Amino acid sequence: MSTCPLGLGGRCYCANHVSSFVAAPSKTAVLLLAHGSPENPDQVPEFLRYVTGGRSLQPALIEEIRLRYSLIGFSPLACWTLLQAAQLSQSLQLPVFAGMRNWKPFIADTVKALAAQPFERVIAICLAPQNSRTSVGLYRRAVVDETSLPFALDFVEEWHYQPLLAQAEKLRCGHEKASAEHGTKLPVIFTAHSVPQRTITEGDPYEAQSKETAALVAKQVGFSADDWVFAFQSQGMSGGPWIGPTVEETILALKAKGHHGVFLQPIGAITSKCCTTSTFFSKNLRRKRACAYGVQSR
Repeated sequence: MSTCPLGLGGRCYCANHVSSFVAAPSKTAVLLLAHGSPENPDQVPEFLRYVTGGRSLQPALIEEIRLRYSLIGFSPLACWTLLQAAQLSQSLQLPVFAGMRNWKPFIADTVKALAAQPFERVIAICLAPQNSRTSVGLYRRAVVDETSLPFALDFVEEWHYQPLLAQAEKLRCGHEKASAEHGTKLPVIFTAHSVPQRTITEGDPYEAQSKETAALVAKQVGFSADDWVFAFQSQGMSGGPWIGPTVEETILALKAKGHHGVFLQPIGAITSKCCTTSTFFSKNLRRKRACAYGVQSR
């Protein structure tokens, strides 16, 4: 039995291989799909090979990403995804499985585990609510590209507009507390992972859906239109332009308006408090850059 990095002890679903999934006979199962992330910085090069589909990256770029990851030390993405699966299983009283596109447990292995059981229907849900061919499209391909599935597949393409998603984001929004600690009301920057500009130009709905989610959350929390802005994080370092504005550009724009602090609220996924793997990579960097720009980030 290994030690849980999150301090969950015997309740850890990844370190201790504990499962509380419902075992009752069922013809229907649920499949949660997530990005996946390495457990430590040394695994970053292998992880990036999965992310790029085997395409080689410059050693300097790999080292930069490994350095960013080392600032966090450990990503709880897999732990929290498996924990969510177990809790959802108890709530629905259905078997719930989890698969990662770029790390263990891989989607292909999870699909094989599903196929080995007598399920007639599998409901697949990507934990990124907004639809994009660069995220949800790749998850679907990872599931469907397997050899003929022995079950009917219901794939949820998008759920960025669901009221319960906005309510969940409201519950974890600590804006009021952060503003009190700062001594003034902080402007809010809603963020989501960037995608290549060509993806949006070709009709991908991701940008519009991300902003729609932010507007729904802002309404739930009670923000006025002047209280918040939207930015895209974690732009790629290669492959042409990516959509913006960036978080850094947005921080500078708010500083120019006289603000001395910002509140960052990612809305791109629901797995873990930090939302996405990219957030784990860049959260500390954004904080350091914010300080360098003369503002504080919360």
